[in-house]
Amino acid sequence: MSFYPSLGYLVFGSRLRRLSEYFLMEVNKVYEQAGIPFDASWFPVFYLLSKQQPVPMIDIAEQLEISHSAVSQMVTNLKKKGLLKTTPCKEDGRRQLVAFSKKGEELLQQIQPVWEAITTAMETLVTENKQSQQILAAIAQIEQSVQQKPLSERIRQQL
Repeated sequence: MSFYPSLGYLVFGSRLRRLSEYFLMEVNKVYEQAGIPFDASWFPVFYLLSKQQPVPMIDIAEQLEISHSAVSQMVTNLKKKGLLKTTPCKEDGRRQLVAFSKKGEELLQQIQPVWEAITTAMETLVTENKQSQQILAAIAQIEQSVQQKPLSERIRQQL
């Protein structure tokens, strides 16, 4: 039996991370092979901006459930690449509004067909095994459960 499956829940997070890293690596391989200068780690910000822009940086952080600092770093990185632009909010000059630059809009047009292909490929992948079809619902249930009661608290109770 393989090392990871033999350890069950003890390595649950490690297995999820390995699978996530695998998916990101494979998706990045598709972008690279297509000659599209895009990194899968940029997806959440690009997706949010593809639906609405400009968006206050703080709203991006809240919607992605990550720190304002992490969003700021990613936006700064994407600005340096010429893909995003920021402007001060007219109502509150302390807030920064984030939007695509012209180069970012052009890149978005290139990556949207890849997103559609990813969705189709993943839907096909999960239909290969009946239990896989429940993975998104199962992940959502675990996320909800740990929001209600953190894993660290559950572990401490067992100790």
